[in-house]
Amino acid sequence: MAKNYYEILGIDKKASKDDIKKQFRKLAHKYHPDKEGGDEAKFKEISEAYQTLSDDKKRSEYDMYGRAFAGGGNPGAGQGFNGFGAEGFDFSNFAGGQGFEFDLGDIFGDIFGGGRQQQKRGRDISVDIQISFEESIFGVERKILINKVGTCESCAGSGAEKGSKTKTCPTCNGKGKVHETRRSFLGSVSVNKICEACHGKGEIPEKACATCRGEGVRKKSEEIKIQIPSGIESGEMIRLSGKGEAVPGGQTGDLYIKVYVEAHKIWKREGADLRMDLNVKLTDALLGAEYNIKTLEGGDLQIKIPAGISFGEILRVKEKGVPIDGKHRGNLLIRVIINTPQKLTKKAQKLVEELKEEGV
Repeated sequence: MAKNYYEILGIDKKASKDDIKKQFRKLAHKYHPDKEGGDEAKFKEISEAYQTLSDDKKRSEYDMYGRAFAGGGNPGAGQGFNGFGAEGFDFSNFAGGQGFEFDLGDIFGDIFGGGRQQQKRGRDISVDIQISFEESIFGVERKILINKVGTCESCAGSGAEKGSKTKTCPTCNGKGKVHETRRSFLGSVSVNKICEACHGKGEIPEKACATCRGEGVRKKSEEIKIQIPSGIESGEMIRLSGKGEAVPGGQTGDLYIKVYVEAHKIWKREGADLRMDLNVKLTDALLGAEYNIKTLEGGDLQIKIPAGISFGEILRVKEKGVPIDGKHRGNLLIRVIINTPQKLTKKAQKLVEELKEEGV
């Protein structure tokens, strides 16, 4: 049964050439046999499908006959297309069947970073911190101490002893990269790699830093200041670029701080507003009164209870909630809870009965 190249690549029959190329890049990166977890058989299969569907003529022949033909031949011409057999790549014509060498970046460059060596990057670090409800509303500065691989202070990451000159790296002869030959289904493949001795610089110090032994990084403890912004919510993440772990000759990772906010006994947050329940006496609800509440800033705020207020009614105090920007804040939303007495004295009961007679 003929192979369905569209299914192999996971694309629609109406897919454009760009869609085909993008999908091939994705699958080739995933299944390349030189990668950990790669699949040689799968890579051959998707490569075969791409060779056909990326060529307009071959694709047209495939759509019409179920296969493509070499040199514009007719259906039934034996060999597959341009030296590639129906079961995959046939390399018997290369170098007389012997292994051949090429730069992997030249052939798969657009798949693996345009043929350029990807810069090494340090590990990201993630930490959790807990702050109070008040701190989440108004913001706070925190300091944390973390153990990580960081830039060496003695040599500022250069790996050289102070005043030391540099010399050409003997490992890569100043090129910053070395060639490594690997065996694969393609034959002998020459791959460019960043030189580990000079970390791609092409030069090494004549005298290595005594603190980090020329690495430019070392394990250390570092105190980091974290500015928690006002209005942050529980579960939000703060990213500090370049505060993760360092690597020799590469980019420093990032530090991620996940913030957890303690619950408050009185206040709850609703977006930019703060909500609380205020218990008032029945008589105060009927006649009106004034109550003092404690704000998150620590001061007192006088709240006027209007006469005849209903249970669950919301009193709004503007511009006393969560800071929105440097000029505005949300509101305080105060829900009135009317406390109904469980027991009445005889005098109180008599007064209530009089109210009842008046239809209240």
